[in-house]
Amino acid sequence: MTAATTPQTDRWNVFAIIAFVTVWFTVILGLIFGHIALAQIKKSGEKGRGLALAAVIIGWIAVVLGALALMLFLIFGGLAISANT
Repeated sequence: MTAATTPQTDRWNVFAIIAFVTVWFTVILGLIFGHIALAQIKKSGEKGRGLALAAVIIGWIAVVLGALALMLFLIFGGLAISANT
């Protein structure tokens, strides 16, 4: 009994390249393209898994840091407003 393997090809997944470039400008699109690329690469065996994975990791780190920055801004903004009254 042999394990099912995905076929290997020399083609690069276009969504992986787009995801890696896009994540630096619009995080949400980079995340979406990165997840699409990972799903396609899993099925097709194309190159670009590292690029897609990097885009997804960078995207989620940016989302977490953005949420943290927003939370801190709201907390310190509220403290500054309450200190002035």
